[in-house]
Amino acid sequence: MYDIIIIGAGPAGISAAIYGKSRGKNVLVLEKKQVGGLIGTVSTVTHYTAIVQGESGSTFAERMKEQALGAGVEIRYENVAETRLTGEVKKVATDKGSYESKALILANGGSGRMLGIPGENLRGVRLNAPKDGPDYKGKSVYVIGGADGAVKEALYLTEIAREVTIVCVEDELACIQEFRDKAAACHNIKIIPHASLTAVYGSEAVEELEITDNRTGKKQIIKDTGCGIFVYAGIVPNTQMYTELKLDGGYIPVDSSMQTEIPGVFAAGDICAKKVRQVATAVADGAIAGIQAAAMC
Repeated sequence: MYDIIIIGAGPAGISAAIYGKSRGKNVLVLEKKQVGGLIGTVSTVTHYTAIVQGESGSTFAERMKEQALGAGVEIRYENVAETRLTGEVKKVATDKGSYESKALILANGGSGRMLGIPGENLRGVRLNAPKDGPDYKGKSVYVIGGADGAVKEALYLTEIAREVTIVCVEDELACIQEFRDKAAACHNIKIIPHASLTAVYGSEAVEELEITDNRTGKKQIIKDTGCGIFVYAGIVPNTQMYTELKLDGGYIPVDSSMQTEIPGVFAAGDICAKKVRQVATAVADGAIAGIQAAAMC
């Protein structure tokens, strides 16, 4: 029996674990892949207070892991299959075992949204910029999405690829002004506005892209064998297993203490219904959830 079980080891989950452990509680973090969550997969971490210069997602995640382990937090790499949230004892079943706790913090964030288009599973589609970018040195790549995350990865890819084409559904980039200015200053960034990637063709790897103009419906076929496609079309909250909770657009509503409608069950980070999703807000959510969960144990 643990005092607190935390599902997810991103910034929210690790923050919650550190604060819970600091209050003398027995804390377990369950993570299906690796510490860091989505932020661990990005090329650079920006705008977080006192961030290390040139911090990558992987180095940021590694420092989070070291801090949690140094604090005595137990981290198990297991895939959560089922949860039982109601009742005084919370139960979590994974692919490797079953666990119980007095309090439970849901911090397993979201997953990258699929486009749901033909050819999406071809080799060269849904790539990760820091991991796969070097394979496209001197080649052309396409970034799908015009928000902050997409443009930040596009800027990173300009240092590797010959040409970076951003395909965004908006009439102009929907990112912050800082990234918009940097993109405008890059000689090898091309922007296709009010458009969507609607199909990808090829035998095994990408050979052609179908781009549809969202205003006119006109389709454009771009032949570009061997190019890379990096998709940043938003996230889908990982809330499918939490059937005991009422969701808001797929996200978990919480109060000012990060508690859900079920006593003893908290949520933190991108999985919550809120307006701003940043590393800073995830860490803040986790701190509040960890403190409040510890107080009730």
